[in-house]
Amino acid sequence: MKQDYDVIILGGGPAGYSAALYTVRAGFSTLVIERMAAGGQMNETTQIDNYPGFSEGIDGFSLGMKMQEGARRFGAETKYAQVTAVSLEGKVKRIDTDGGSFTARAVIIATGAGHRHLGLAHEAELVGRGVGYCAACDGQFYRDKTVAVVGGGNSAAADALVLSRIAKKVYLIHRRDSLRATKVYHKPLEKADNVEFVWNSAVEELHFQEKLTGITLRDLHTGDARRLELDGLFISIGREPATELFRRQLELDDQGYIVAGERTETNLRGVFAAGDVRTKEVRQIITAASDGAVAAHYAEEYLNDAQ
Repeated sequence: MKQDYDVIILGGGPAGYSAALYTVRAGFSTLVIERMAAGGQMNETTQIDNYPGFSEGIDGFSLGMKMQEGARRFGAETKYAQVTAVSLEGKVKRIDTDGGSFTARAVIIATGAGHRHLGLAHEAELVGRGVGYCAACDGQFYRDKTVAVVGGGNSAAADALVLSRIAKKVYLIHRRDSLRATKVYHKPLEKADNVEFVWNSAVEELHFQEKLTGITLRDLHTGDARRLELDGLFISIGREPATELFRRQLELDDQGYIVAGERTETNLRGVFAAGDVRTKEVRQIITAASDGAVAAHYAEEYLNDAQ
């Protein structure tokens, strides 16, 4: 594997491999650096039914591998490594990893944003077996069942609304006595007959056999605990963008996302941000893939101008 490329893409999810497909087809040598496996956060999803082209749906790992194979077909390379440091200023960008250092004339950051976890015992092992983080992705598995959503912001409110149209019963659990979500969500939730608010409460324990069977709730005012029988639990307490490496070089918003508009350009020339890592309203697989194509287009413009 060589060390110097036209484009280095950080992150091998839908934004990263979409960008790689377009840059390599445009004739630019391209390296994707991914720390785990192709697909990124998609690998947490066992069934994806909202990505066009797969009439029967597809699991996240398989979709990630297909995206990687599509880019590799035209010459994109992949390096599995942990990025340890970046130097993004100047005409030559340097990326240091635990598997060597690489340089490029342009960098596309597609490191994504992970779901915040409750940090409970067995939470990770129950993902896909009753615990989820995306109602739009996995809600259909709970048709006519009993579910709960944890959180009080826009994501939690939106997830509860999605589930109210699918599930038999939806509990919306929040640590406070009112939602932080914008007012547009309040009336629809209040009108939904199958949505019940559970205020001033926190999830303390997950109960399961092969799958989740229920949770223990703790009332934060009285300290009383009670068990709630559930088929599914959706955790919607926010996301954490993977931007720690870029804090001293790129402009971030107050939530830590890279400031980049629809052209995906950051405050540094030759550096672009695509997918869930950038400031945006909608974060879905298809919008991440779209971002990757857009970032590749403007990276191509930048590289042609810089020659």
